Amino acid sequence: MRLFCFALCGFLSLSLAAFAADPVNELTTAEKEAGWVNLFDGKSADQFRNYGKPDLNPLWKVADGMLTLTGKGGDIVTKEQYGAFELTLDYKISKGGNSGLMFHVKETEKAPYFTGPEVQIQDNVDGKDPQKAGWLYQLYPAMTDATKPAGEWNTLRILITPDKCEQYMNGVKYVEYVKGSKDWDEKVAKSKFAKWEGTDKETKEKVGFGKPTKGYICLQDHGNVVSFRNIKIRPVAGK
Repeated sequence: MRLFCFALCGFLSLSLAAFAADPVNELTTAEKEAGWVNLFDGKSADQFRNYGKPDLNPLWKVADGMLTLTGKGGDIVTKEQYGAFELTLDYKISKGGNSGLMFHVKETEKAPYFTGPEVQIQDNVDGKDPQKAGWLYQLYPAMTDATKPAGEWNTLRILITPDKCEQYMNGVKYVEYVKGSKDWDEKVAKSKFAKWEGTDKETKEKVGFGKPTKGYICLQDHGNVVSFRNIKIRPVAGK
């Protein structure tokens, strides 16, 4: 009987801890005070639209508190543009799946990756791309793998400012870099992005890869099922 009581108490403690955990798709009091904004509340995807279009493709479905790509829904971007910011999201990738998170995207070319650097999202076990989840695509790889398996939630966090950029996977710091620095330019020059440029529809100026300092945040359609939740952003004041 005593063992049963101990077991019951342990179960109740775990259950209470689960209920006490931060709610999904909601901002905590501390986050609100720190200036975080919810980009997805689990009920509507009205903060997003398809790249180059005014609306969201219905193949990006909102269900069970998730924003899920269920078919060829195309790349989607935020309706607002961001310069310096901190962003966090949870993603769940399908087996062998691939996706990505891009930032400082401009709508100048046929695809967002012509201007926006990409933080890779994929199943590191069965995915085919040599660029692993959490890396800055072709530019800054990580020396570790902190990802959870396909079908489980991973938390990606990025900090993008003129002075320093950082990327974290499940709380583990992956890379640090300065966008536009000498090191950055040398890496871009050696990558496939070196000759990519488009024309800004508003200013008519040429926009090279990684050159914009403000732009849309993009979630990529790479042909695989992927789900997102807890998409939150905190604008960072510039100097």
